[in-house]
Amino acid sequence: MKKRTISHKSQTNWDRVDKLDDKDIDFSDNSEITPEMFAKAVLRKGLKPVDRKIQVTL
Repeated sequence: MKKRTISHKSQTNWDRVDKLDDKDIDFSDNSEITPEMFAKAVLRKGLKPVDRKIQVTL
């Protein structure tokens, strides 16, 4: 059986993305972040990483 690779090279034009100004980016599909949202945020800097899920079968 032939081994297939699943990774693909990115097709993003990063040079074009780097040249965009903030005014050129469309944020209309994102909701505005409120101070209440920031109050509920959790900063995980320096903390132990969250445990990965483990598959359990019966």
